[in-house]
Amino acid sequence: MTAEATSFQLLKTCPGSRARAGELVTPHGIVPTPVLLPVGSQATVKTLTPEEIKGVGMTMLLANTYHLYLRPGIAAIEKLGGLHRFMSWDGAILTDSGGYQVFSLASLRKVNDEGVLFRSHIDGSEHFLTPELVVQYQEALGADIAMVLDECPAVDNSPKQVRRAMVRTHQWAERCQRAHSLERQALYAIVQGGVIPELRRESAEFLVSLDFPGYAIGGLCIGEPKQVTLDITGQTAALLPNGKPRYLMGVGSPEDIVEGTARGIDIFDSALPTRVARNGALFTSRGRVNIQNAAYARMEAPIEEGCNCYTCRTFSAAYLHHLFRSRELLAYRLATIHNLTFISCLVGKMRDAILEGTFESFRDRFLYSYRPTDERIRLEQKQKWLRSRKVTG
Repeated sequence: MTAEATSFQLLKTCPGSRARAGELVTPHGIVPTPVLLPVGSQATVKTLTPEEIKGVGMTMLLANTYHLYLRPGIAAIEKLGGLHRFMSWDGAILTDSGGYQVFSLASLRKVNDEGVLFRSHIDGSEHFLTPELVVQYQEALGADIAMVLDECPAVDNSPKQVRRAMVRTHQWAERCQRAHSLERQALYAIVQGGVIPELRRESAEFLVSLDFPGYAIGGLCIGEPKQVTLDITGQTAALLPNGKPRYLMGVGSPEDIVEGTARGIDIFDSALPTRVARNGALFTSRGRVNIQNAAYARMEAPIEEGCNCYTCRTFSAAYLHHLFRSRELLAYRLATIHNLTFISCLVGKMRDAILEGTFESFRDRFLYSYRPTDERIRLEQKQKWLRSRKVTG
């Protein structure tokens, strides 16, 4: 199967860096890279309309096959004209296979070589997913880019368990590739191997030999230290074909996007920018701030001076503080607009710097002024979120 309608063009690699600028050409428009995909797991980016998503500069979204399969159902979306029409989004869409969601429901699923038997986190009903069904569902949804079914090992798995998951991921990738037939849709493979460099190399080499149109790096940012994430990302990206897109799954904090780009990543996705926004955490050039802190109760200025988003152009930090303290629904919408605008501007500036050959100086300036979340707190938050996923999906 070829993916002529959805393709990738590498435009430039910045001198002295692995940072790349390119274009994803899809049936629903050209997507400049590097790019972060906002997560719309259930055919919606929480709190925003499609027009608002466009307004912040986003050109491509991620939706999740697992969630859409359970509710409203793949057949229902197909009958209503496919995912683009269903959610009134005319930009590009990438659908995740649902492999990570199955991983996060550890107490509700059983995995074997044939596929995954799991119980719905919604009503407890039993379902069985195979690589072939996952491809069939993503073709029915009509996504521009689909993902193979993979097995994501837990961060505390033994090397033997990690290898077993990797081998199964390879077998499933071959089955997905054989099942895939939608010419305008690209199917990407997912490199696994945990945090073991030898397994990551083995996985990359095997999947590259199958000649997929794009490659993702999965199974990271699930509780391991950040430096380990970055090291494995860089080592794995260097093993992937230069002329094909590289996608780092589940990574979306501003500093990680910058560092991932420096290591040769083209595509990112994460629910983090929208999730933390709904909890009152807003991105600024100084780092993430909590708008609910008392310091913002009388602040007449916007949360970020010079930010051109609707939120900062229109409202004071004091007003946002009031909305969050009052638990008004508008708070979550305005915070989400701001965080996605911040990310959109960040990737735009990175792309410009790559094309101008100045990415390394841009990276140094950004990391000098941006204060990331404390590593200990970040890991605690991640583990808390993972535990909640195992209960709620």
